[in-house]
Amino acid sequence: MTQTTTTQPASPERTWEGPSAPERLNILRSTKSIAIVGASDKPSRASYFVATYLLSSTRFKVYFINPMVKEILGQPVYASLADLPEVPDLVEVFRKHDDLPEVLEEAKAVGAKTLWLQLGSWHEEVAREAEAAGMNVVMDRCVKIEHARFHGGLHLAGFNTGVISSKRQVLA
Repeated sequence: MTQTTTTQPASPERTWEGPSAPERLNILRSTKSIAIVGASDKPSRASYFVATYLLSSTRFKVYFINPMVKEILGQPVYASLADLPEVPDLVEVFRKHDDLPEVLEEAKAVGAKTLWLQLGSWHEEVAREAEAAGMNVVMDRCVKIEHARFHGGLHLAGFNTGVISSKRQVLA
């Protein structure tokens, strides 16, 4: 019997450069509303954790987009960006790679200023199209982590204990 081995093609090299930390801070400072596309009502999902943080620890108006869910964290859920009562400043995307061009088209159609692709999400063609349409683009970064980093709140996720030591801290 002959064994066939298949190899995945090498992932393309990343050539697109995103905004610097000061530029990301300025994006967040100018943002008043965030629409989470692909929001989930399941507490184990990253979008739920991010939504919990945004609602409890930021001044942002947060909208949830998911055509299959009616409510998340006591907030209404909208089927699409076009259904929102206002244009979101920032569209945060928790969708699979192949869905990103469609999400970009929706974001452009409603006039969103920023397309933010969550950790692990990278699509250079979408980034270039969004920039050509005058949008800010952030990829492979978490809004929650970036906001907390800029506002001294990483300890909320257990990242910053305030202790610089190689020894475990003993709590009294």
